Amino acid sequence: MTPAQPAPTAPLTVPPLLDDAQVPDYVRELEQAAEYLPDDQRAQLRRAWAVGAAAHVGQTRKSGEPYITHPVAVAKVLADQGLDVETLIAAILHDTIEDTPLTYDGLVSEFGETVAELVDGVTKLDKIQFRDRQEAAAESFRKMLLAMSRDLRVILIKLADRLHNMRTLGAQSMEARHRIARETLEIYAPIAQRLGMNLIKAELQDLGFRALHPWRHAVIEKRLRTQPVVRRESLVQIEAQLAQRLAKEKLAHRLVSRVKSPWSIYTKMRAEHKTFAQVMDVFGFRIVVRTVPDCYHALGVVHAAYKPLDSRFRDFIAIPKANGYQSLHTVLFGPYGSPIEVQIRTEEMDLIAERGIAAHWSYKHGGDGPNSAQSRAHSWIANLVESQRATGSSLEFLENVKVDLFPDEVYLFTPKGDIMALPRNSTALDFAYAVHTDVGNRAVAARVDGRLVPLRTKLASGQRVEIITAKSSTPKPQWLEFVVSGKARTSIRQQLKQLEHEDAVQLGHRMLDRALEALGISLDRVPAVRLDAYLNEFRYPRLEALLADIALGNRMPQQVAMALAREAPGKPLRTPGSDMLPMSQDKILITGAERGVISFANCCLPIPGDEIMGYHTAGKGIVVHRLDCPNVADYRKSPDRWVPIGWDRQVAGDFSAALRIEVDNRPGSLAQVAAAIAEAESNIDRVEYLERDANIAVMRFAIEVSDRRHLADVMRRVRRLAVVLGVQRM
Repeated sequence: MTPAQPAPTAPLTVPPLLDDAQVPDYVRELEQAAEYLPDDQRAQLRRAWAVGAAAHVGQTRKSGEPYITHPVAVAKVLADQGLDVETLIAAILHDTIEDTPLTYDGLVSEFGETVAELVDGVTKLDKIQFRDRQEAAAESFRKMLLAMSRDLRVILIKLADRLHNMRTLGAQSMEARHRIARETLEIYAPIAQRLGMNLIKAELQDLGFRALHPWRHAVIEKRLRTQPVVRRESLVQIEAQLAQRLAKEKLAHRLVSRVKSPWSIYTKMRAEHKTFAQVMDVFGFRIVVRTVPDCYHALGVVHAAYKPLDSRFRDFIAIPKANGYQSLHTVLFGPYGSPIEVQIRTEEMDLIAERGIAAHWSYKHGGDGPNSAQSRAHSWIANLVESQRATGSSLEFLENVKVDLFPDEVYLFTPKGDIMALPRNSTALDFAYAVHTDVGNRAVAARVDGRLVPLRTKLASGQRVEIITAKSSTPKPQWLEFVVSGKARTSIRQQLKQLEHEDAVQLGHRMLDRALEALGISLDRVPAVRLDAYLNEFRYPRLEALLADIALGNRMPQQVAMALAREAPGKPLRTPGSDMLPMSQDKILITGAERGVISFANCCLPIPGDEIMGYHTAGKGIVVHRLDCPNVADYRKSPDRWVPIGWDRQVAGDFSAALRIEVDNRPGSLAQVAAAIAEAESNIDRVEYLERDANIAVMRFAIEVSDRRHLADVMRRVRRLAVVLGVQRM
């Protein structure tokens, strides 16, 4: 990443350090939070504050406070998480490159390359160059992601920055509050959850909910505070009972009662269409023990004390969540009929659940093995970076990221027993792309728990999935209709564009060759100088781009051929209108699989075996019609756009056709016709009634066939039915 460097300024001047008496309270609070750092590193923090304060001098926040109070507060949020000194310095200086005379080079010379890179990674992009605020936010997020891929601490600073902005949102206008709160709930809180940082996630959600729906937040919060006495007494009774049982088993433990947050209650009420009274598991307990065996021991104790709800037990220790979260979850029948949620975990799991990737900071490397929160975060971000390289626009990329931030996941096993986490409603094809892009591109079917299933099959947690591939297989546009993961969608789109481009280049090559043959020349014999001059004149980066443009109908092959075949550079270009170019009668042969450059007209629905012609249409490429199509007469008026084409020997795939079928209008007629079409191994796309009275019904069946023979077989089978009065192709 190349840093955004403003114009050169004067060298960085560091103000003298103040003694303790002159240091403001907000800086002292930061230093107290960072007491875990050695003295020399805390001195660096004060130095960073002095530099930042001097740089931001004269700048204030909307609340009227000096601007420097904000970055110092951001650093304190990170110090509370136990982050290293470089992260805290970068947090103090995170707005300096963008908003002050300080430069990237100045930061390098004073605090080192790492701090400067972190600051630059957090720096927001200049919004003037974008069409609108939404695109600016998306591109800003994209840049932040690239910086995250180099150093995860960038996102920690960004989350802390967003958290402090949310804490001080009151100074903003109503419209700004709603916009920032919505962005926080849609992007930043889910990212914090994806990185396992539950403390920050919970506060971001609570503050976002309060800003977006203040009245709803206040109502739920009040209901939580004023719970019925019976409910509170039952909680005390359950807590005492659990503590007594655990003590009897000599299990060293920490028992904490917990209350669902207003945001999680609100989302559950909305998702399940429940009132507050119907959301039962508002309260719960967390049991923190020493070791993993103790977790399962404690689970047995809990289940002996109260009966569990069978369907609500989840083992996230054996199968951790995608963000590294581990815990046992169970829901118990309480003494008053209210379900009580219990989480059981070790101290280390509790730390990771609260702080996520910030729990065990290890610079630029995964933590303690493949299941650590940090290594999982690294692999997630690596996937996002791969996805963003292939995505056309920032907005499309941001939508894909939102899909991947869904908290609900399914956990699946590879044939080797590895665990993969995918978004809810993922299909076998999503799984294939999660394994590897090449596996997805070549997928043809899947085996789920040993049973052969199509790629569109939705997967459920615990299933074992194996993908069957074929070298000849390529992605289909229909795949986009059923994949749900961002990676799969991006990979399919990219591959389809690539295949369309390759098909367009091949078809354009054949069309240009044919036009040049009519002039007694071939593309190989066109002088390289003349070809390069033509490409430069029309700003084509290479020959392939010109050929693709010809296939798509944006440039006529005859005109290009005449320009390339002219004998002298100064000779005027002949146009088809002034001196019609003789046409080669050699047909261009098509297979029907040319994506994006060959389409079949809906007016006559040509299929292999039909006599066909092509009409060259700008932006669409060649539109294929049957020669007996009523519209062909109009197309003959533009002979320069007429393309002689025919069917290749090897044509594969299904083609659309339509039948007009007249039947006796009696119960079961439609079912008999549909069954006959199915027996002929043809798919029915759509059925509609054209005419209908008491005796006769006329229907249009849109079906798929492989060629004219297949269509004839379908019509033969339908004609044999006693209820059918007539069949004809439309």
